[in-house]
Amino acid sequence: MRLPSMGADPGASHLWRTTPCTSPLFPPPADWPCMKDGLRQSMAWLHTWVGLSCGWLLCAIFFTGTVSVFREPITRWMEARPLLSDTATGAPLALDAAIRHLSATAPKASFWRLDLPRQPGDALQLVSRVGKGNQQAALHPQTGELLPGPWGRKTEGGRHFMSFHYTLHGGVPGYWLVGWIAMCALAALVSGVIVHRRIFADFFTFRPRKGQRSWLDAHNASAVFTLPFLLMIVYTGVAFFYSSYMPWPLQTAYGGDEPYARYQQELAHDAAPPVARKRSGTPAQLLPLAPMLASAQLLLGKPVTMVLVQQPGDLQATVRVFANAEVGSHGGTILQAPGIVTFDGVSGAVLQVQRPEPPAGFASEQVHHVMEALHVARFGGWPIKWLYFISGLLGTVMVATGANLFMVKRRRKSALEFGAATGAVYRVIEAFSVAAMAGICIASIGYLWGNRLLPAELAQRDIWEIRVFLWLWAATLLHALLRSPGRPWVEQFAVAAALCLALPLLNQATTGQQLWRYALTGDAMRFGVELTALALGVAFAGCAWRIHRVWQDKAAVKQVPREARA
Repeated sequence: MRLPSMGADPGASHLWRTTPCTSPLFPPPADWPCMKDGLRQSMAWLHTWVGLSCGWLLCAIFFTGTVSVFREPITRWMEARPLLSDTATGAPLALDAAIRHLSATAPKASFWRLDLPRQPGDALQLVSRVGKGNQQAALHPQTGELLPGPWGRKTEGGRHFMSFHYTLHGGVPGYWLVGWIAMCALAALVSGVIVHRRIFADFFTFRPRKGQRSWLDAHNASAVFTLPFLLMIVYTGVAFFYSSYMPWPLQTAYGGDEPYARYQQELAHDAAPPVARKRSGTPAQLLPLAPMLASAQLLLGKPVTMVLVQQPGDLQATVRVFANAEVGSHGGTILQAPGIVTFDGVSGAVLQVQRPEPPAGFASEQVHHVMEALHVARFGGWPIKWLYFISGLLGTVMVATGANLFMVKRRRKSALEFGAATGAVYRVIEAFSVAAMAGICIASIGYLWGNRLLPAELAQRDIWEIRVFLWLWAATLLHALLRSPGRPWVEQFAVAAALCLALPLLNQATTGQQLWRYALTGDAMRFGVELTALALGVAFAGCAWRIHRVWQDKAAVKQVPREARA
């Protein structure tokens, strides 16, 4: 059976042909006898409407989740900390100067934290907890000189994309909404596999400039190529928060306050609990940190990255030395435990050693950690992060082309389902699609622009950065509603391209830091952020140009007299 409007190719029309005849918005042609509903027909209906109802937010969730893979480099870029040019790699750190500064500024703090330099040009970062707030400072890593504060900009950084990815910045309702959308996405993936008859052939099929066929081919190819990744990322996203979406079993089994903590404690009964000491009230002098760091590095076999002094200035002071895996480093297994050595701060005795080694055997308490590591790409180093990033972009394309496929199909096959308001309804659907696909790109790159344009001394500037993101996203929806069909796609992709391509110039104008200096100093994180922004800018510009040409061709066809077209 063939459709006159779509040709005889079964791959181009399988979604239309398997749609139930009872669907009010997908009526079959008048000369096409209805088929009896079966499994594939039911799955086609489910795939279409689950994808349409959740596609807009799912597209934004996928895109921000993809960007959050590089949340550490984005945070480093947004902090805009100056690079110290007179630091020597491997030189002794000014740890004694850091302890003197902390003792003078926060003698009664509950803890002191020293973040050691990880790259050439980094400062020695100090954090102390006084009451319910934190005090921060930065020292020259070799001379111990106090650097002018604040050292870098206060920002939410890449954590914004991660939190938006699973809460939409909507608190508990947003958290549950994302969970529901994830379940719908899982249903759409499974039903899409059932609907496909030519799942492998569709991967190698793409017919450009064919309207609905092109959208269908792009949707099929991107879905089949990333299908294992999509199934994994959606399933682990739901399983990641299993105790939050279904808290009742734990509450029934453990009761009381914090049942999840008691549940995890019982699962980890074989692991040694961390050393916890209470302040005794007896003053005592803290031993020098340098010997402890050297001993910890020998015990762990990795460079030290952070020092945490708990109950400083007290007889019960402890020093915890961390050798966390470097961001982007390679690991042999998915589960990578941080290396920690705990010292007595007064005597220097080793109290506990937790080596960064994979577990000897599989245990039930590791399931949650495996799900978390799979979802957030906490293994495999930069190659895995780039694989997640590219797969996430293709997943976003899959969602976007599926939503556009619906619009193209209904624009050509509209049967006045909503009466006189049919045109307005599909106009609103298209506006939401524009905001979900092109608008989220403007909001995301605009978030980086807000970081550079907002005053450095602005109170709560990290919150204002998030407001810039949300306001820009809302503005893209309003723009799509006000402009005539077709124009919002071109204009918004063009704006996103301009913002991406001009980001290095903005950075140089506001901070004096340049792309080429990042490359020369070996600052791969910040260099990668700006280079990726330029690449995305070129891609967005290509999208804007391509859509502009398509609409120009359509306008030219409409101007040709009917007799000439015939």
